Amino acid sequence: MSPVVVGLLIGAAALVLAAVLLWVSRVHALERRVGSFRCAVGRSTEGPWSLGVAQYGSQRLYWWRRWSLRPRPSVRWDRAGLSVVERTQGTHPSGAAFVVVTCRCGGGDEVHLMMAPDAYAGLTSWIEATPSRVGSVI
Repeated sequence: MSPVVVGLLIGAAALVLAAVLLWVSRVHALERRVGSFRCAVGRSTEGPWSLGVAQYGSQRLYWWRRWSLRPRPSVRWDRAGLSVVERTQGTHPSGAAFVVVTCRCGGGDEVHLMMAPDAYAGLTSWIEATPSRVGSVI
C-alpha cells in the first residue's frame, strides 16, 4: 500500500473514532443533566419512535435525538401550552414498563411521548407546577 492510502485510512479511522467519542460524550452529558429523562417521540401512539432525551426547563420541555451530534435540542414545547390528553401504560417484551402519553401543545398540535412510569410522574408534576394551571393533566 502506498503511504498516501495508509495516511487516508488512518485519517478516516481517526475521524470515525472522533465522531463516536463525540456522540458518546454528548449522550452521557444529556442523560446526566438535572431534569433529564429518556423519552421517545412518535408520529402516533403506535410509533414509529425516535429515541431521545428530554429535559425540563423553566419555561419549556426540550428534546434531543439520541442518534445525532447536534448540540441544540431537536424540539421544544412551551410549558404554558402543554397538557396531557391521554396516557396508556404498557410493558416491553423485556419486562420494562412504559407509558405512552399524548400531549396537546399550545398551537393545538399533538405530540406522542413514550417514557418510563417515573418519568411520566415527573412530567405531570412539572406541568401541574406551572403557575395558574388548572385541569391540564388527566
